[in-house]
Amino acid sequence: MNSTTKRLMAYKNLGKILFNSDFSIVETDHIAKSILKGTTLPFPGSNLLEVFPELIGNEEVIQGVLAGKVPDFRLDHVNRKDAEEKLVFLNFFVLAEKESGHGLMVVEDVTQQTKMLQELNQQKYELLLYKSDVGPPKKFLSESILGNSPAIQEVRVTIEKLSEVPKATVLLQGETGTGKNLVARVIHYSSMPLDAPFVDINCAALPENLVESELFGYEKGAFTHATVSRPGLLEQAQGGTILLDEIGELPLNLQAKLLSVLETKQFRRLGSNKPTEVKVRAMAATNRDLHKEVVEGRFREDLYHRLNVVSLTLPPLRDLADDIILIAAHFLKVFILEFKKKVKGFTPAAEKALLGYTWPGNVRELSNCLERAMIFIEKDWIDEVDLVIGAPEQSSYGQEWAVPASGIDLEEVERQFIISALRRTGGNKSKAARLLGLSRDTLRYRLEKYQLS
Repeated sequence: MNSTTKRLMAYKNLGKILFNSDFSIVETDHIAKSILKGTTLPFPGSNLLEVFPELIGNEEVIQGVLAGKVPDFRLDHVNRKDAEEKLVFLNFFVLAEKESGHGLMVVEDVTQQTKMLQELNQQKYELLLYKSDVGPPKKFLSESILGNSPAIQEVRVTIEKLSEVPKATVLLQGETGTGKNLVARVIHYSSMPLDAPFVDINCAALPENLVESELFGYEKGAFTHATVSRPGLLEQAQGGTILLDEIGELPLNLQAKLLSVLETKQFRRLGSNKPTEVKVRAMAATNRDLHKEVVEGRFREDLYHRLNVVSLTLPPLRDLADDIILIAAHFLKVFILEFKKKVKGFTPAAEKALLGYTWPGNVRELSNCLERAMIFIEKDWIDEVDLVIGAPEQSSYGQEWAVPASGIDLEEVERQFIISALRRTGGNKSKAARLLGLSRDTLRYRLEKYQLS
């Protein structure tokens, strides 16, 4: 070993152990002794396999290194305990020194690096769980899907069964905003290894001419501006799950290619004749009635049957009864942390309003409604007047209004509409005036009139 290599090893705090073809230790430097202090030290004359029993079973590979038939050998993360009962993680490299005929084992203490990596991975996983609203495997099956209604219980049962079958294709159906993406992630993380990728592509969000390149990738020169080769989302999902969201929007020609991938587990990048093998779990989500789409010729029947191995229809929010309050309380906790406000909960009137609305936008609409309320609220409790629920969406221009027999206070109605418009626009008076069909000056007059400015 030359002087430059020795200085580099010392700088990197790498220990050196020399041994011969009989696995007898010839020399151990002070760095290796320091790393292995408190354990069985590799003294000269001792047997390498006795000091490091983890190497047993790899004798032929190590002999191959000494004979020059194998370039090197590495054994990662061998555990040792020092005198203070602290875990030490070691990396081993076995290299041949031809001039001496000895083998060289390089010992590296990677305790701190490994702990830091574990902490980073844990933080990454916790962030992923936070974004996905899921918890640890198995535990989150009963926690992340909120609700106690029979419909939610049925969803949980299906997820638990799917957690035992990590390769099953799943078709998620339901109205927009019912949480199909969340359920897909729960299914993935409850049945796949923690490091298995989860990749989702929204088929409706990409132009038709980009969906194919995003899904399958492309080779350099496949089309104009393709200056480098790029893997597609299918390759990125290798060994994990790909979610095809809004699958009903996928063009017919790409439906045929997707079917081929699901059947053969192979595909070709754009501009390539070389097939690429891919092992992924496919999940699809849609708010359309795919059976109706098949009948009307907008979706391939063979692809529909291929995707519909396990079908899970998520219930709309209006069918969940008291679960609406439970879900609303969950969102409230999230927004309390986000906006740093001390809101205690909902008044009975607010809960009645939440339960009495049909929620056509489902969970997504509920979340937006509560976020809007939390932005403006300055009280301890959210009341019915703090919730902008449905009225603007349900009304239409030119609608015939019926005056109740008891009569109305027209000025109070006008005042409430102005308040609602201001809430909807975040206090922007110009936008509020446009919503009400008023000029800005007219709105300013009304604001002064009702002492709202």
